[in-house]
Amino acid sequence: MTQTTPTDGAMSVDLLPPDWGERVRALADERDAVILAHNYQLPEIQDIAHHTGDSLGLSRLAAQAEQSTIVFCGVHFMAETAKILSYDKTVLIPDADAGCSLADTVTAEQVRAWKAEYTVDGEPPPVVVSYVNTTAAVKAETDICCTSSNAVDVVASIPEDRTVLFGPDQFLGAHVQRQLNRENMHIWLGECHVHAGINGDDLRRHVEAEPDAELFIHPECGCATSALYLASAGVVPEERTKILSTSGMVDRARRTDAKRVLVATETGMLHPLAKAAPATEFVPVNRAAVCKYMKMITPAKLLRSLRDGVSEVDVPPDVADRARASVERMIAIGTPSPTAE
Repeated sequence: MTQTTPTDGAMSVDLLPPDWGERVRALADERDAVILAHNYQLPEIQDIAHHTGDSLGLSRLAAQAEQSTIVFCGVHFMAETAKILSYDKTVLIPDADAGCSLADTVTAEQVRAWKAEYTVDGEPPPVVVSYVNTTAAVKAETDICCTSSNAVDVVASIPEDRTVLFGPDQFLGAHVQRQLNRENMHIWLGECHVHAGINGDDLRRHVEAEPDAELFIHPECGCATSALYLASAGVVPEERTKILSTSGMVDRARRTDAKRVLVATETGMLHPLAKAAPATEFVPVNRAAVCKYMKMITPAKLLRSLRDGVSEVDVPPDVADRARASVERMIAIGTPSPTAE
């Protein structure tokens, strides 16, 4: 096979040179780089990364990285978070255009206005809790960040008499509110277009066709409420309905005795699940649940990023300093349970 030097992201997986993995790891060693990959990345990216995981786990790894360079295979807000936590390091993302539809649903200006709306003279100010799927500028306006794996723990840590402003994901916010039965919690009406598209109708059809299957459902999904309703109505046993973060899904996969598992999240999650439990068949609730932004990180772009040092992620120092406090508070909220149930 001809080994051509990649110049763009068009390299097909089928055309990967046989020594692709060796070249990536060699370049990483030369650059003193660690490669971090999110669970939704292409299988080839996940398999070559030094570490694969969810947003919280990767944030912790970024904060602890010994290497001078972090190559983040994910979307832009994740690379920003790595820069915030390891400001003295070089942070690269193989495609700077890998954005996030959820992060785009709220701006720093909107957060400031939202906080002002719920600020009452003589009372403690509201506490802003932002999902980590937000820009650095939004994190800088945030009191404490969270991920899907520790969102319940984060909100539970806030005194009951404080108003909570939770954003931007409305489905994760609704899940937290259900878990804690917290009335003084207001939720921003944002959503991830991929997760929102995994709806209750899709879920019901699969559940009715697969009555013995276990359900793994990410709390960002539009079907999370429907899943809990189906469980409470007895359509599917509650003990087989699991509302889980992506890391929680992997942990649960290692312990499940189910032959088939219905998975409601971005389809990239099927790869780490299959690796964790090869004897179990994992079936997507919606095969079209593919994040185009996550899939923008290709093998060719990863090679180019390591070879040429592109694209470097930067965050203004004042924004990074303010955002760092909210992210570090998130990391400090104990070790999250493997589930978001």
